[in-house]
Amino acid sequence: MPGIDECLLEAMLLPGALGAGVADWTSGLALGAIGQSPGGDHEATAAETAELARMAAEHPGFGAASSLDASSLDASSLDASSLDASSLGAPALDSQGLSATGPPVEDLIITTRTAYHLLCFVETAFDSSVFLHLWLDRDEGNLALARLRLRDLAERLVL
Repeated sequence: MPGIDECLLEAMLLPGALGAGVADWTSGLALGAIGQSPGGDHEATAAETAELARMAAEHPGFGAASSLDASSLDASSLDASSLDASSLGAPALDSQGLSATGPPVEDLIITTRTAYHLLCFVETAFDSSVFLHLWLDRDEGNLALARLRLRDLAERLVL
């Protein structure tokens, strides 16, 4: 099982990888970085991407609708006062919008004109506030492959 440094080295082996980092989305702290940084500063990039990760992870809308199956609802039997996230099969969320199993979001993909930014949440035994960030050249990279490999790295990462 790879640690942070080994994980980042593996991420940089992906075709089109420009840079990678591991950060904590609650503090914005960079836990490790390799390669180039979009703004030239790995610490600033970690803080900026942590804001995006935090917004996605703490937004209750991403968790509440994730397991809702609209076809299983009968409109005539619905009473708005009886609807809540748990009755729709969604995980229970705490005051920060986090479920008991971690953030409701697996990853974020941000597309620019020249690059992709993949933010992949890492589930840990403690607070699950860590994510991997991969900066991928849009012309040379394979977004689907990068997403699959980053998910695999996130699952194997040892902190």
